[in-house]
Formats: sequence, C-alpha cells, structure tokens
Amino acid sequence: MNNTSLHVVCPGCAAVNRIPAQRMNDRPKCGKCRQPLFTGQPVELDGAGFQRHLSRNDIPLLVDFWAPWCGPCQMMAPAFVQAAAQLEPHVRLAKVNTQNEQQIAAAYNIMSIPTLALFRNGREIARQPGALGVDDIVRWTRGQLGI
Repeated sequence: MNNTSLHVVCPGCAAVNRIPAQRMNDRPKCGKCRQPLFTGQPVELDGAGFQRHLSRNDIPLLVDFWAPWCGPCQMMAPAFVQAAAQLEPHVRLAKVNTQNEQQIAAAYNIMSIPTLALFRNGREIARQPGALGVDDIVRWTRGQLGI
C-alpha cells in the first residue's frame, strides 16, 4: 500500500490539503471549506492565488495566460474547460488574466496570448503559445508529464 500524500490547494478557499495519493480519484473535499478539491473547471487566479497554487500544489499546474479582449483566447476557453474535466485530479488547470495580472505575465515573459505554461514543483517545465483544441491541450499536457 502506498502511503504517499500529496498537497493540493483548494480552488475555493486556497487552503492546503494533504490527500493520500491513492485517494486522489475519490472526489476529495477541502478540510477547511468542505468544497470539492476538483471541480472539472479551471480556477481563476490573481497574483496571491497564482503563487499559492504554484508553490503549494504537489500536482502539476497548467496555466492559461489570456486576456478578455483576445479573440483566440475566447475561442480556446471552452476547450480549456473540457481539458480540466479530463486532466483532473492529476493536473490543476488555472487561468491568469494578463490584463489584470500584468506583473505575473511580465515575470514569466508572456509575449503572446493565449499561452499555456505547465509547472511542476513550482518551476515551468513547458510552454505552448497559441490557441489549441481540447484534444491537443490534453495530449500536449500528458506528453509533457509522461502520463
């Protein structure tokens, strides 16, 4: 029996939860707010939320850097939601509005949007600029992570 536990940040209240690895597929709930830890939806992150999810999640973080005025970003949004339903609980999907969070975009040198950035253990491991469909998002993410 595997005794490994993973830290997972709640998408609702940002509390850090420790979940046994073998229970990740059992629809775990937050110990603080009792909301599901995995909703099948990307979480919208501001600066503090981004740092918390980046530094405290033991699962990879896939971030869609986007802006509300960006046509390709709007076109990709439904595919990103569908990808969340397929990739959770093994990957946390998040969205960062670069218009509101310009410091994050600058810190990660986001030059075009939409841009997907994949993080593991707080470090960026892969980046994909441009709009993608759901199958491409899922395939690219799994390929980068070897899952």
